[in-house]
Amino acid sequence: MKRLRIRMMLAAALMPVLSACGTSHPADVSGLRRVVGTDLIGARGATAEDQRKIDRTVVGICAGGIWTRAECGRHGGAK
Repeated sequence: MKRLRIRMMLAAALMPVLSACGTSHPADVSGLRRVVGTDLIGARGATAEDQRKIDRTVVGICAGGIWTRAECGRHGGAK
């Protein structure tokens, strides 16, 4: 039930983006921002802290149901 609610919130947040055309930006993407977060900003992948930022972003994307279970499972699996 929680996963469905998250998906519905994400869909509601993306509707203005997906249905709009022109040059104006979407009015509100707060739902997507809550799922994806802001940890990735400034991360370059060069340090352990950067990797933690990437991992935190992936956790939000997986928890929000944006990526499939298989895609989430591949994160960090290939070394």
